[in-house]
Amino acid sequence: MTTLADAARPFTGGALTALLSPGTRLLGLGEPTHGVEAFPELRNELFRHLVAHQGYRSIALESDCLSALVADAYVTDGTGTLDDATSRGFSHGFAASPANRELLRWMRTHNEQRPAPERLRCYGFDGPLETAGAASPRPALTALHDHLAAHLDLPFGRETLDELLGPDERWTNPDAMRDPTRSVGRTPAAGRLRLIVDDLRVLLTSHAPHLAAVASSDDRWRADLHARTAAGLLRYHAAMADTAPTRFGTLVSLRDAMMADNLHAVLRREAHRGPTLAFAHNSHLQRHRSQMRFADQTLRWWSAGAIIASHLGDRYAFVATTFGSRGLDVPRPDTLEGALSALPHARAVIDPGRLATGPLGELTARVPADHTYAALDPATTGQIDAIVFVRQL
Repeated sequence: MTTLADAARPFTGGALTALLSPGTRLLGLGEPTHGVEAFPELRNELFRHLVAHQGYRSIALESDCLSALVADAYVTDGTGTLDDATSRGFSHGFAASPANRELLRWMRTHNEQRPAPERLRCYGFDGPLETAGAASPRPALTALHDHLAAHLDLPFGRETLDELLGPDERWTNPDAMRDPTRSVGRTPAAGRLRLIVDDLRVLLTSHAPHLAAVASSDDRWRADLHARTAAGLLRYHAAMADTAPTRFGTLVSLRDAMMADNLHAVLRREAHRGPTLAFAHNSHLQRHRSQMRFADQTLRWWSAGAIIASHLGDRYAFVATTFGSRGLDVPRPDTLEGALSALPHARAVIDPGRLATGPLGELTARVPADHTYAALDPATTGQIDAIVFVRQL
C-alpha cells in the first residue's frame, strides 16, 4: 500500500512540474487563504522555475484586471516606479504583500535586457469587484467608447454615457450588497447601458479588419478587456439588484465566470508565447464544485478553474496548497493536513495519483478553526494534479 511518505517529495519547481502533463497551457496554483506570505513566496519561487525551465512567459493573479494594467506596464516597459506599480497595480489589499512587490521587481529585472516578444507579462483575472460590492462600470465603458470613437463614427458621445451612468457613488453604494433595492443595476438607465455595451462589443468584431489596420494589437487587447469588464460589471450590478433568495449564489457564480472569461482571453493572447501560471484562492481554481458559507447560506458554484478545465481538458492543471499548523491551530492526526504534518519536509509536493490505493479513505476533512482558510477535503484529491503542503505558517 502506498503511504503518504511514498507520495511526497521536498518542494522544488522540478518536483512539482514532474507531476504535470507536458501539454499544460494553464497551471492553476491555489492557496487556502489570503494574506499569508508563505503562499505568494512559494508562487514566486515556482514562477521563476517555470520561466527558466518550462517556457512560461506570463502570470495571472486574483486581482482586478484593470488595476493589473499598471503592474504590467511597469514590468514590460518600465513605466512608472515599483512603488506606484505595487500600490496601484493590485486590488483586494494585495499591494500590502511584500511577495507581490518582489514579483514585480523580479519580472522587471528579468525583462530589462530582453526584446518585447520575450518579456514576461503580468495579468489580473478578477473583476473590479468583491463579495461586498462592485466598482462603477464608468472607467471600462468610457475606455471602450474612446477606443472605438477614435477609429469609427459612433451614434453617441461620452455625454450620453455620463448621463446614463450618473454619479459613481450610486454604483458603489455599500448598502446595495445587503439591500437589493439600493442597487441601480436594474434601473432603465442600467438596462440601456447593457445594450450599449453589447452594441460596442459587436463593433469590435464587425470592424476587426479595420481596427487591426489602424490600432496596435496592445490597444485592441485593452479594448477587448474593457469591453469584457464593462459587460461583466453591468451583469454583476444587475444581479445585485435581484431580490430572489438565490442572489448571493448568482453573484459568486458571475464572479468566477468573469474570471474564466479573462483567463480565456489571456490564453488566446499568450498562445504563441508559452503557458501561463494562474494564482488565486483554491476555491477559484479547483475542478470540483466550490462552496462557502455566506450570509447564513451555503453557496455552491463552479470555479473559474472548473470552467476552464471543461474547455482545456488535461491542458489545464490544478495544484492545491494547504498547511499544517498556524499558532495554536494544529490539525488532528486523522485529517489530511494532520497526516501530512508527520512528513519530514517543511514544504512537500504530494502526488495525489499515488494515494488512490493509500490511506486517504481513512482520513476526514479538517474543520477550520476560523473562517479565514479552507481545508482540503480528502475526497476531492482525485481532481487535483499535485498538492503542495506547508507544514507550519
